[in-house]
Amino acid sequence: MTPTPTNFSELVGIFLQLIRLAIPVIAGIALLAFIWGLIKFISRVGGDEKAVTEGKKLMIWGLVALFVMMSIWGILRFFSVSLGFRGFGLPFLPPL
Repeated sequence: MTPTPTNFSELVGIFLQLIRLAIPVIAGIALLAFIWGLIKFISRVGGDEKAVTEGKKLMIWGLVALFVMMSIWGILRFFSVSLGFRGFGLPFLPPL
């Protein structure tokens, strides 16, 4: 259990810690959505056309979510390296 924050800096620290924990969970959910859509698509290719369409949509949205997350990471990495923000330890970026 985290202690109650006594100043704004501690509150921001708790918020950043929650974001660090949430990012892998969200990426995992997006990956699972893609895989589930792929399974639905493959298993129903010769049969139910509605399930095939739903599988395609689920795969597309899973890929879009993964693409957006990786793009944001790449943009932040580019700016942190090119503008010299390496020492600040951006919490949202995987290590180099």
